[in-house]
Amino acid sequence: MLETSVALVTGANKGIGLQIAKDLVKKGYKVILGSRNLDAGRTAAALIGEGASAVYLDVTQAHSIAEAAEYIKEAYGRLDVLVNNAGVSHLGGDSRAAEDIAKETYLSVVDLNEMRGIFETNVFGVVAVTQAMLPLLRESPAGRIVNVSSETGSLTLNADRQHHLRQYAGTYSSSKTALNAVTQAFAIELEGTNIKVNAVCPGFTATDNNRFLGPQTVEQAARAPVHAATLGSDGQSGEFVNVHGHLPW
Repeated sequence: MLETSVALVTGANKGIGLQIAKDLVKKGYKVILGSRNLDAGRTAAALIGEGASAVYLDVTQAHSIAEAAEYIKEAYGRLDVLVNNAGVSHLGGDSRAAEDIAKETYLSVVDLNEMRGIFETNVFGVVAVTQAMLPLLRESPAGRIVNVSSETGSLTLNADRQHHLRQYAGTYSSSKTALNAVTQAFAIELEGTNIKVNAVCPGFTATDNNRFLGPQTVEQAARAPVHAATLGSDGQSGEFVNVHGHLPW
């Protein structure tokens, strides 16, 4: 079995996921970039260089998840960190303006097929990938699961009429609320093991997921997820955090 710690980052061929992968390699991890487009994943891994590789992984496809888990077991023999980064804010490509996406994903009007697709990636995909990787994570001396969430998923903050992100409550935020619940449930189930499970908000970041409207860079956004991925034995589990500290559920 490989002696170096191994991490899998889903949705890692671009954006925040790619930066998380870069930063983990710098910290000495062997990092596997999960990507729906294997060629894009391999290109991204090559840009990172030694310590990075790619695997075909579509978090909405059971066969892809199973094959990725088998590949990691055979090629590396271990998995210490799982970063569930893959996520979508909308479906339908780049045909809609950002304002239209926001208006068309309010729950009063959203097409239910779009809502199902968003939840399939942001919620069910996280559960499916985590289930598949848990046998390896359980064998790690310090397993870490990081679910990339969003401040918009906080029920407490959304209940505050003065909160600046409250206006964006809709399909995406609901999926992140569900993801937070999934995170907490996994953390409770895995209490007493060597696995820590946390939800992390990277912050509003300029990526193609939001038409590059976010004010943060991917370098800034990766800081909190990487910190959660590399927690020491005294680190907390079952928390919702950002770079500044704890966030309310």
